[in-house]
Amino acid sequence: MSTKNAGLAKKDGYKNVRVFLQGQPAWIKAGNLVYTSKGTVEKGNIVLIDLRSAKKSAAGRIPRSVSIPYDTLDDRLEDIPIKAPLVLYSDSAEVSADAVEDLRDEGYKKVALVSGGYAGWVKAGGKTVKGPVSSDITWKRKLGKGEVSKEDFLKAAIAENALAVILDVRTNDEVAAGAFKNSIAIPLDQIGSRLVDIPKDKKIYIHCSTGARADMAAQELKKSGYDAYFLVADVECEANDCEVED
Repeated sequence: MSTKNAGLAKKDGYKNVRVFLQGQPAWIKAGNLVYTSKGTVEKGNIVLIDLRSAKKSAAGRIPRSVSIPYDTLDDRLEDIPIKAPLVLYSDSAEVSADAVEDLRDEGYKKVALVSGGYAGWVKAGGKTVKGPVSSDITWKRKLGKGEVSKEDFLKAAIAENALAVILDVRTNDEVAAGAFKNSIAIPLDQIGSRLVDIPKDKKIYIHCSTGARADMAAQELKKSGYDAYFLVADVECEANDCEVED
């Protein structure tokens, strides 16, 4: 959440609102858990994993989920795409947290949970199915609406006089540590007040450190008539040397 969105939340009556400016990567690096939205569970391009026993999964589970009981997780790592966004659930908060830690230790960077586990999903009115379970994982990276591919983004990032502008919406502190040489740096919460600094005659390719802030910036720019796209990828920069991993 940006400081601007935090302000909007307060205007809507929310009183206990705080902003973690370092973003999701720093939050995860600190060992914290991440929870995903109901919409992502239902329709997102994810691998949804039921950590409960196959018997419990057959009796009732979240649609699209594959059955990988926690005690078999280590044996199934080769079957789980390393770049796929993973969403886990079980009937034990401890088991879910252990699974997240295990997967992160194995190099999985995008691991989230269903809030409240299976019981929380049911309580929130989420749909369920029952019957024979599947343990087969089929996943392919798909660009979402408004996304720019890693390849097109990098072409623009390294080219002189490219047809697209690279817009960096990370914080000033993040940019100070490193950024793409030809990018324009404007923190997300300053986009609305600095439109004059963003050219309108080119495509705008936006990045942050993961894609969440870039998505919000793209939506705001589109409302102002810009041809804007956002990158979903982990971006780490040191000086002008930036690594991008989708």
